[in-house]
Amino acid sequence: MLVSLWMSRPPITIRPEASISDAAVVMDRRRIRRLLVTADGTPAGRLIGIVSSGDVARGFPPDVNPHSVVVEELHLTRTVQEVMTARPTTITAATPIEEAARLLRARKVGALPVVHEGRAIGIVTESDVFRAFVEILAVDGPGLRVTFDVGADEDVFALVAGLAGRHDVRVVSVLGVAHEGRPMALVRLTGAHAERFVDAVARAGRRLVSVLVTPG
Repeated sequence: MLVSLWMSRPPITIRPEASISDAAVVMDRRRIRRLLVTADGTPAGRLIGIVSSGDVARGFPPDVNPHSVVVEELHLTRTVQEVMTARPTTITAATPIEEAARLLRARKVGALPVVHEGRAIGIVTESDVFRAFVEILAVDGPGLRVTFDVGADEDVFALVAGLAGRHDVRVVSVLGVAHEGRPMALVRLTGAHAERFVDAVARAGRRLVSVLVTPG
């Protein structure tokens, strides 16, 4: 699953010379919390930074709400360039979504600009990553989501395919995951006899970690 499937495009952008009042107004009107800062203020421009609602709020006087109705009437001289994060961590549209999640966590940021040859083409946020993983893990309609232990060098796909084939169960997805160094398989299944797969996993000597049943 690549970032290109989940990012917002084109990104909402702003010039570095724009005032923080302008940035606050754009965020409120678009109902977003971040703007990409490009040299000319356009989505096709060269990326030079990212500014968040928190950055903008810290740039305002302490007695002024940056999201109040009077913001448009203010003429603050402080610019986006003064409060933005310059040279932010970036990714490409071909970056795996799990790598984007790892970077968000490692860098302790809420969004990553998506670039191509130095120019902004999109943005992926924590919400986008959450949406991706919900789609990956969700079970729609009648079925099961089964998590069980596997061997460190085990061919998980061969195991799952073999068990599912013998019990007339359709496999929706298979994920190999690790928790505290322990390898596990997370399998989404549908079919009238999906519960037989659970029994087969247990008979194969694998420890069941969880079984989530989704009613029809």
